[in-house]
Parts: sequence; C-alpha cells; structure tokens
Amino acid sequence: QVQLVESGGGLVQAGSSLRLSCAASGSTFNYMGWFRQAPGKEREFVAALKWIGAGTYYSNSVRGRFAISRDNAKNTVYLQMNSLNSEDTAVYYCAARLQAYGKYDYWGQGTQVTVSS
Repeated sequence: QVQLVESGGGLVQAGSSLRLSCAASGSTFNYMGWFRQAPGKEREFVAALKWIGAGTYYSNSVRGRFAISRDNAKNTVYLQMNSLNSEDTAVYYCAARLQAYGKYDYWGQGTQVTVSS
C-alpha cells in the first residue's frame, strides 16, 4: 500500500523559511513532486524531481526561493521554502508518479502553510 505522509507545515511570518517533508512507502517512483492549493484557487504545480538520477523542476513563482531534494535512504522528499510571502499560503501536497510522464498516481493528505504579512 502506497503512503505519502507530509509534515512540516505551519504558520510563519513573511520572509521566513520552512521545510516540508514527505515520507514515501509502498512503491518505487519515477518522479515525486509538490503541489499547492490556495483558498479559492486550483491546485498548482510547485516543484518536482526525478527519484533516480538528476532532474529538478520548478514553477516560475517559486524558482530561486524553493528547493526540492530527496534522501533516497529515507525515501523522503523535501521542499525547502525560503523568502516566504503571503502568496505562498496554501495547502501543500506531496505527489508521486510511477511513469516518466503523465499524471501523478499518488497523493498525500496535505499540510497547511500559512504566511502572515
């Protein structure tokens, strides 16, 4: 059974940093990513990485401020978020994809990130 468990969300002030974690179990994935959904908005892509080998991808809104990384030994992917602002407030979801392309197959339960200005 595949499980993705996020942690690390919280309430922070603008300009602060936060690191999210996603512990994965139950399968080997091709890609893992982070998405977010703000109130009243659609879910949007934030960042992704290839689980085996190189390759990281970011949305324009977070490139240069966020960094995605992994610890293969712990089956955990991280999202380091720096210079947070109020527009980063959202529920952040971890996702995993079995194939190199296409939709993400598994999703975590989400973790709330709130940035106060």
